[in-house]
Formats: sequence, structure tokens, C-alpha cells
Amino acid sequence: MGEPLIRWYRENRRDLPWRQQPSPYHVWVSEIMLQQTRVEAVKPYYQRFLAALPAVKDLAEVPEDQLLKLWEGLGYYNRVRNMQKAARQVMADYGGEFPVTYEGIRSLAGIGSYTAGAIASFAYGLPKPAVDGNVLRVIMRLTGDDSDIMKQSTKKQVEENLEPVIPADAASDFNQGLIELGAMVCVPNGQPKCGACPLAGMCRARMEGRIEELPVKTRAKERRIEERTILVFRDGEKTAICKRPDKGLLAGMYELPNYLGHMSRKEVAAYSKEIGLMPVRIKKLPEAKHIFSHVEWHMTGYEVRVDELEKTNEKGFLFIHPEEIQERYPIPAAFGSYLPRS
Repeated sequence: MGEPLIRWYRENRRDLPWRQQPSPYHVWVSEIMLQQTRVEAVKPYYQRFLAALPAVKDLAEVPEDQLLKLWEGLGYYNRVRNMQKAARQVMADYGGEFPVTYEGIRSLAGIGSYTAGAIASFAYGLPKPAVDGNVLRVIMRLTGDDSDIMKQSTKKQVEENLEPVIPADAASDFNQGLIELGAMVCVPNGQPKCGACPLAGMCRARMEGRIEELPVKTRAKERRIEERTILVFRDGEKTAICKRPDKGLLAGMYELPNYLGHMSRKEVAAYSKEIGLMPVRIKKLPEAKHIFSHVEWHMTGYEVRVDELEKTNEKGFLFIHPEEIQERYPIPAAFGSYLPRS
């Protein structure tokens, strides 16, 4: 399977910015960004991130608020925090040079078997597997395997079976070929483009008419629904924000004040006074929804204009101009529907 796959990849691969200079740092940044995010959406984030932090040393030293601001919109903020931990490991344990072995890469914070395999093979040409969802789908269809791909044991078995067949002189193209095949041809939704597949002749799912059955994937647990009230306190042109706790969902990010449950206009007025903000005008805002991996926020919002002369602000909110918020303060996308632009 190696030769037709590699030939297909070299002729059909997409021109992606991280493929132009596949250094270990570039591969690492792109692979962490590409988790849960579409390729086209990642491109501007990748370019912005590298312009601000062109080397591991820069990532290790950047202040957290600036780091989170660079990551804003990608979500899963613990990933970039782990990247900074790993960058500091590289500086402390490897003299600032990215480790050159699979085991060394795997030892870094936040790097699992897939990312380690991607860095090892794409940047160094090491024959190590890089098995993501695309690769699992391709392999399960090729082999007609109905094992549940949500089980870690299935992924581990695929990695063990793949490693011996990765060509030592073309590990990068082989691994990226499998990933590209899953992204462009052996697609997850809709009909796979079997006529364009270089491996169609050896695909058991195709021969047995089981393409739509494979891969087998158990359904993830349903997300918990949370009702939230978002309060947009305005003092003149400035808007109140506050910092989230250092642990838990969206840890260390800034946010608009928000509370569990849907509050009425009367409850908003009473709460505002309770925390030392005198409401002058309260305007109901449209409802919005935001989906996290395990929880779904159903939000209602209010814009609360407050009297600047009667303001004690017991909660310690920061009243910041929206332009400054946009430039300096990392705000989760969940609040995008309510964040004033001016």
C-alpha cells in the first residue's frame, strides 16, 4: 500500500503553510491547533501565532494573558497552556533544542502518541505512526475492521500494526498521505470518493459493501445543558469584565459577568444594586447558544447601563473600553454574541 499512497499524496497534497517549513516547532503548533478545528480556520491563527512567537523560547517566555489572546477563538485553552509547559521543558531539559527522538517528544507536556508521531515523522522522517481520526477511518475501511474506534485499545492496535509498514525513506509522505486520504477522499460524512482512492483495489469495506458501516464508533455521552444569564454592564463606553478562576472550564480567561440560570429583568436590577452598581437602564438582549465538548450553554443576556456616580463595584469588575478588550484581554468565543464592539 505504501507506493501508491505516497505517489498519490505527492501528486494531490494540499498546499498548507505548515508543510512549507516542517520544523518540529511548526509541526507541533499546527497539529495542536488542528485538533477539533478545520484546516481553513486554522491558517490565520497559525500565521498570527508564529509571527508573535517564532521559536520555542518565545513560547516559553510569553506572558499567559498574551498567550491566551493569541489562542482566542480556537478554544480548548488547556492545550496552549500545555504547549507553554512543554516549551519550558524544552528550554530546561533540552537546551532550547526540540528533542529529536520519539520518546523525547512524547515526554513533553500535552503531547500524546498522535502528535509525537506527527512531529517525529513530518519533521525528522522517523518511521513512527501518526494515527488520528482520519487515519483510523481509512484503516478500518481498508481492513474491514469493525472494532470500536472510540476505544483506546483500538487506536493502540492500529498504531502497532502500522509501524512496521511505514517506509523508512518516506515516513512523512506515508503518514501525511493517510491523513490526507481521510480528509479528502475517504471522508466521514457523505459518500467516500472511492473512484479517486489509490487504495480502492485493496479496500475490504468497498469489496464487501460495508463502507457506510465502518468505522464503528460508539456515541459520545450527551452534553449537559446549562442555562446562563450574561450581564453586559456598561459605564459610558466601558464594559465590565472579570477574570475566571485559575482552574476549571475556561480557566484564567476574562469574561462578561454571568450566572447560572435565566434571570428576569427584575432579578437583574436587584442583583446589580446588591453588588454596588446602580442600574439606569436595562435592555434585554437576544438569546444565544455555545457548545463546549461536554456542556452546552443556553444564554440570555441583558445590557445594564449603570450610574457612574453610584458605583462601588463590590465584585471587582474591570471596566474596559471594548477596543482594549479586543486587543489585550483573552475572551472566550462563548461571549462573542454579547461582547460590545464599541
